[in-house]
Amino acid sequence: MHGRHGEDPSEGPVSAQYAHPPVEHEARIEQLSADLEKQGLHPFHLPIGVQLTQDEHGRPTRDSICIRCDRVDGFPCVLDAKADAQVMCVDPALRHDNVSMVTGAHVTRLETDASGRTVTAVVTELGDGTTARFTADVVVVACGAVNSAVLLLRSASDAHPNGLANGSDVVGRHYMRHNNLAMMGLSIEPNETRFQKTLALNDWYLGSPDWDFPLGGIQMLGKSDAEQIRANAPHWAGRVSPEMPFAELAHHAVDFWLCGEDLPEPHNRVTLDADDGIHLAIDEKNNVEGLKRLRHELERRLGDLGMQEHHLLHHSIYMHKGMPIGATAHQAGTVRFGTDPASSALDVNCRAHEVDNLYVVDTSFFPSIGAVNPSLTAIANALRVGDHLIERLG
Repeated sequence: MHGRHGEDPSEGPVSAQYAHPPVEHEARIEQLSADLEKQGLHPFHLPIGVQLTQDEHGRPTRDSICIRCDRVDGFPCVLDAKADAQVMCVDPALRHDNVSMVTGAHVTRLETDASGRTVTAVVTELGDGTTARFTADVVVVACGAVNSAVLLLRSASDAHPNGLANGSDVVGRHYMRHNNLAMMGLSIEPNETRFQKTLALNDWYLGSPDWDFPLGGIQMLGKSDAEQIRANAPHWAGRVSPEMPFAELAHHAVDFWLCGEDLPEPHNRVTLDADDGIHLAIDEKNNVEGLKRLRHELERRLGDLGMQEHHLLHHSIYMHKGMPIGATAHQAGTVRFGTDPASSALDVNCRAHEVDNLYVVDTSFFPSIGAVNPSLTAIANALRVGDHLIERLG
């Protein structure tokens, strides 16, 4: 992780500095940071997981895996330079002789003993069409908030008629994502930035002078290009000067990600129908006022940030409004943890209240979600639960 504690006034206490220095801004983003500071705001270097070694000017060194390309956001990295779960966790784990991974497999249900207190088999359809049953002393589910809930619901039995570990009826409920807007500003000067995702701003995270509730945070997106803009031209028809070609528009684009909190409403939920189909129901208007106000805070400052005023445009490639159900990247909350079995499915160690050897260790456990990427919280919790399992297994 690259970053620098102490820059973001909204951050909590920490025990140590980031292991790697922040990814340095390129010139246009450095100017944006300076202009934000002139407004009395507190921009900071966005913490980001990337295998980058920088020289004194922020450029990648010859031995750096990351080359600071313009595809850091929303694209797979062909160089394995993103410090993601596969690169940093799965691939290194598979180098050990006692670790294996079954691919092309679909887990369909978890079976328990007659008491319902112990998972006895993980029923799996393999790629060759056969069915296998895997057994273990401890079973850990981490399918993502949608599919972890689906797996538990599909594992209903006489002992668990509403779904495995679902005596509280919370499994599948309280689905959260984020209230997001991806926006594009038009810089008066060309924006030559390639690696744009280096800056964030949380000054309105907890509220604003005229609003006592959280608005959320702002961070940079990966850099727009002409092809992305061309693909969305009908969306922008009449809103951009027709004499500005797509390539020129991309050359001046500065891309922002606005992220607000989603609230854990029980009717936002994952369910199964009579034919075993998955349904996801969400309230599109859940807690969106803060996000609207966050956009206004950014939009009214465009002129002071070296951008064309009144040209903060929807970036519909990313905007969840364009794909209301499909935007599940930050899914969370469907198998929440807590101390009360009547209102939670998991205990504080992410073990199911009703099943002794079942754990759910992904973002399903979240009882709420902040207005930041959930990855580091999920990683920290997985390490915490891992320590608990080591102690449990002796």
